[in-house]
Amino acid sequence: MTERLASETIVDGRYRVLGRLGSGGMADVYCAEDLQLGRNVALKVLHSRFADDAEFRERFRREARSAAGLQHQNVVAIYDRGEWDGNYYIAMEYLDGRTLKEIVQRDGPLAPERAIDMTVQVLRAVRFAHRRGIIHRDIKPHNVIVDEEGRAKVTDFGIARAAGASDMTQTGSIMGTAQYLSPEQAQGLAVNEPSDLYSAGVMLYELLTGRVPFDGESAVTIALKHVNERPVPPSMINPAVTPELEGVVMRALEKDPRLRFPDADAFIAALEHARTTLRGPSPVVEEAVVYDEGYAAPPYEELYEEEARGNRWWLWLLALGIVAALVAGAFLLLDRNSGPAQVAVPDVVGTDRAAAVTALHNAGFSVDTVRRTSDERPEDTVISTDPTGGTKADKGSTVRVVVSSGPATAKVPSVDGLTRSRARSRLRRLGFTIEERRESSDTVASGEAIRTSPPNGTTLRKGSQVILLISSGKEQVDVPGVTGQPFDQASTTLVNRGFKVSRRDQVSASENPGTVLKQSPAANQKIDKGSTITLAVAKQPQDVDVTDVTGETQNDAVQRLSKDGFEIKIVEQQVDSQEGDGIVIQQDPAGGKAKRGSTVTLTVGKFDPAVAGQTTTTTPPQTTTTTP
Repeated sequence: MTERLASETIVDGRYRVLGRLGSGGMADVYCAEDLQLGRNVALKVLHSRFADDAEFRERFRREARSAAGLQHQNVVAIYDRGEWDGNYYIAMEYLDGRTLKEIVQRDGPLAPERAIDMTVQVLRAVRFAHRRGIIHRDIKPHNVIVDEEGRAKVTDFGIARAAGASDMTQTGSIMGTAQYLSPEQAQGLAVNEPSDLYSAGVMLYELLTGRVPFDGESAVTIALKHVNERPVPPSMINPAVTPELEGVVMRALEKDPRLRFPDADAFIAALEHARTTLRGPSPVVEEAVVYDEGYAAPPYEELYEEEARGNRWWLWLLALGIVAALVAGAFLLLDRNSGPAQVAVPDVVGTDRAAAVTALHNAGFSVDTVRRTSDERPEDTVISTDPTGGTKADKGSTVRVVVSSGPATAKVPSVDGLTRSRARSRLRRLGFTIEERRESSDTVASGEAIRTSPPNGTTLRKGSQVILLISSGKEQVDVPGVTGQPFDQASTTLVNRGFKVSRRDQVSASENPGTVLKQSPAANQKIDKGSTITLAVAKQPQDVDVTDVTGETQNDAVQRLSKDGFEIKIVEQQVDSQEGDGIVIQQDPAGGKAKRGSTVTLTVGKFDPAVAGQTTTTTPPQTTTTTP
């Protein structure tokens, strides 16, 4: 599929296209309504040239599955993935905002404080992914969406990786945006965490200067610059960039991955330290030193004259007094400062953990960090400290730092085989809200849980909604009427409706063999899908001997002929003696062979005393039919 999707197109029976949001080298992105959950999503439909590559399809499935597990406040959530009309799509969280690329094009260069804030948010998303073994490989401002409150979210986790093991195709062209590729990516080498940090450094450079460090007429030209050239220092373009901040940028853009920051934590800590330099240098306080001027030594010449006169005894006494005073003063000063110095605890609440630890260490404190879930503070930010910020504590003492581990999460439990009440109880105990839906099932009894959406094992924030599907039992289906149809036609009709068919042959002289004589259950009833419908089907009767029952009682005659498979028709005829009452007078046929199931007519005598005493008249026979 190479055509762009029109509005109102239904993708995979679930997503209704509302409009196109944008297009890239790998996919078109649409705003679509999830008809199942009633929310808007960003639907990324990949270009057909990638869908034709079997290796790409497998990588795409694997990486989309991995990216779907990234639940973080700075990562655009992936809800669903699938295949439709020969192409692959991903349903993602829809955000009403602008890309960081649009922001820097409109406002750039950004103020250093704002550039640091945006980059730190991106690095938190990168750190979260790296800890789970996922490398983005395409960090750039185009893949960062910022809402009206300044929250940044990174998108396209896993998609770039799904494009191949390296960023170079077999023809030598570069996949991805060349301006943001690390040197190792530009050379088609394997990538790891420092590769993403290099791309984040390129993004930071652009935010601070309004332009990328390397550009050119072709992707190959730009790639060679990444490998061989050093960027112009950002302070030469934007004087607001401090030396400390420039040092962070230049380290992130080192050609050798080993010289870059070892991980996102180190990158964030360096940025937080550089942020402090933006507020200006700390005031220098000079400590005034007061010297005791109460005693001045006499000139050497005077001492010499006194010595010459022999009056030196008082000098020794004076020297001894001075020494004693100095010793006493030193003792008092030492006693006053014998305890540890007290310094103010930095206020680090709300800052990143790494930056908080750095600030406390720089203030002379030891740090003990503990983690606690928090719905208010993002992951890895400081919730509180003990002692609290601004209070004084002994230098060298330990400050306990409580760090957010993000909102409390839990895995969706399995509800297989549970009753409705037990399934709801299990979900509530883990902190989930429940939306209950009914669904028919051929295998799960009515009132029992079928499954959840998202499926069991998915990690969700506590308080998230989980859809619980409860069985309404087997689907009820109307029974169609098939009487009078050939058996094969009737059987096909019933099987297509979801029923099983049982056949019972029955002799019939009036219907063609193979015709459905009757059905059970009857037509127009609602029964469980998968139930069995029994069909009575006509079969060809056989020729059998007709027994002569003339002279026998009606009951004996009917039993004998019925046993042979005949239907019996009784014709009554008036007789004038009681001995002939109930006796077979004649039969038709009277002998020979006839089809089993055919009719034998018996004429049976009937004696009526009232009629016998009257003048003989012709009495019309009365007939009844007995069917075995």
